Amino acid sequence: MFGWLKTNPIKKLRKAYDQKLEQAMHAQRNGDMRLYADLTAESEQIWQQIQQLEQSTT
Repeated sequence: MFGWLKTNPIKKLRKAYDQKLEQAMHAQRNGDMRLYADLTAESEQIWQQIQQLEQSTT
């Protein structure tokens, strides 16, 4: 009945993924390659979580 009130975990993870990629882009532009690598690795982990959730829902 109140299914529309539930948060969508995939949508939340995609938003976090996009934010990490944006932060990584800014780090790369500023020349901080270590931070860029760390943020890219974190975004890859988030992407793996998204893929697992999408596979489990289908």
